[in-house]
Order: sequence, then structure tokens, then C-alpha cells
Amino acid sequence: MTTEQASAQAYLADARNDQVLVYVNGAFVPRGEASVSVFDSGFVLGDGVWEGLRLVKGRLISLDAHLDRLFEGARSIDLDIGLDRAGVTKVVTDTLAKNGMTDGAHIRLMITRGLKKTPNQDPRFVIGKATIVCVAEYKTPIPEAKAKGYALFTSTFRTTQPDQFDLRLNSHSRLNLIQALIQAIKAGADEALMLDPRGFVASCNSTNFFIVRGRELWTSTSLYSFKGITQQNVIDAWRAAGNVAKECDFTLAQVYSADEAFVTGTLGGVTPVTRVDGRLIADGKAGKVTKEASDLYLKSVGAL
Repeated sequence: MTTEQASAQAYLADARNDQVLVYVNGAFVPRGEASVSVFDSGFVLGDGVWEGLRLVKGRLISLDAHLDRLFEGARSIDLDIGLDRAGVTKVVTDTLAKNGMTDGAHIRLMITRGLKKTPNQDPRFVIGKATIVCVAEYKTPIPEAKAKGYALFTSTFRTTQPDQFDLRLNSHSRLNLIQALIQAIKAGADEALMLDPRGFVASCNSTNFFIVRGRELWTSTSLYSFKGITQQNVIDAWRAAGNVAKECDFTLAQVYSADEAFVTGTLGGVTPVTRVDGRLIADGKAGKVTKEASDLYLKSVGAL
């Protein structure tokens, strides 16, 4: 694997993406020409919210949950998107239709406060409407990742408290998570495992983290981490099958002694974790419970 292929956000190269048209404020432009102003609030200060969605067999997975999170985040920072739910949905579906996409696409919907008169923090200097960008690409996760599993490194960067920076807000501001990932990359890992301010396990930098104890799935609460939609889908599917899934505090010691571990995300679904901080998780191979959880999740979202 190359360095890029080892990333938890990696995907197979697809030549069709070279011809993708990007939605930018009502217009569709070739990806090489898609741009926003250097005075845009998102570029100036990361002032905006976003969602990542997955298209599978003609269906947008958990669209309502994504819209709920998008509009909740926009309201919490007093950002007027300028469109209702139907309007935002149309932006996404029009982008897919314009590119002839019906399956295997990953969509990044990005909304910022819009163009500013001058680069500063004050939202009262915004000129006009919000900036809306939608990028749809063909993305298939690297198959080797499912077989080999990810290696994680526990970062010294902690997740933040809600009164400092609420990670449940899907904001463009992601610098602390990027810093954690850089540490993991330098340590030769694929993704950073992050602790909360109290020292309990929170999440990874771009994915949610689970451990398996017996047949129980354990994942953190959303007090100090982003609340993943795929994370919730996995929990719901596991419980619907009559199994136990806990949202609870747990420690690194419990991670090291876990029977299995995995991460969840919009792009990769369920991906095994086989090593944390240089330690093998159990026998260092993708586990049977992880595979079962993945199958139940895929079936629940109509992807299997």
C-alpha cells in the first residue's frame, strides 16, 4: 500500500471522477474549474457545516439523519442555508443526476456562511447568501483494508468538551482532528485514536471506534466526540438482531484487551482494527463479530 492507500479515508482510483461536474451555488462546473472566493467564510475561517453521504443502489443512506444533523448544526451557529430540506435534497439529487450516478458514489455537501466583505471573524461582514457546494465522486474503499484491518495510534491531542468546541457540530473547523491524524501518520498508523478530556476513549479522527467484548459492542457516548450516523446505524442493526451494544466509557486498557475492534464511517462502513499502539488486538486478524456487525449494517441500509 502507498501512504495514501493506508488512510482510513482512502478509496480506489476511478477515472470517471476526472469528468465529474461539481455543484457550486446553482451552477455545474468541471471539477478542475470548481472554486469559491478567497473571501468566502469557509476559506477565511472554516465557518460552515458539511455532510458526507453515500449512494448505494440508487438510495442515499440515512438521508433524513444527515439532513437533521446539517440543519441542527446550521441553526446552532446561526447560519441561514437559504434552502429548506427539500431544496438541499434537490441539490444532492441534481448533482447525482447531472453526473449519471446511481451507485457507489460518495457525496460531500458543504455549506458556508458565504462571501465576506473582508477576511475577519465577524459574521456581520458577510455579503449575500450562503455558499453551497456539492461534490459527488465514485469511491470504493480499498479492499485490502477490510482484510488487513487498520492500525491505530493513540494521539496526545484530546477531543474537546462541548463548551470548548462541540464535536457534534459537523463544522468545517477540524484542525485538532487533523493534528491527531498527523501524529498517527508519523507513527506509521492509519488513523488516530483520540481520548476525551477525562482520559476515556472518544473516537478516531474521522471515524467512530468500537471494541468487541464477547458479543457485546462498546462505543463511546457522544459527550466528547462526533455522533456518527453510521455508528448509530451499526448500533441499531446490532440491537435489532437481539444483541447488546453499549454506549459507555471505556479505557485504553480495555481496548488493548478487547476481543475485536473496528471503526465505522460513511465511506468505509465497518472496517476492522487489528492493531492499536503497536499492540495486536487478540490475534491481529479481522474478527467474526466484526464481520457479523458489518453484514447486519449493510443489510439494514439495503447495501447487501
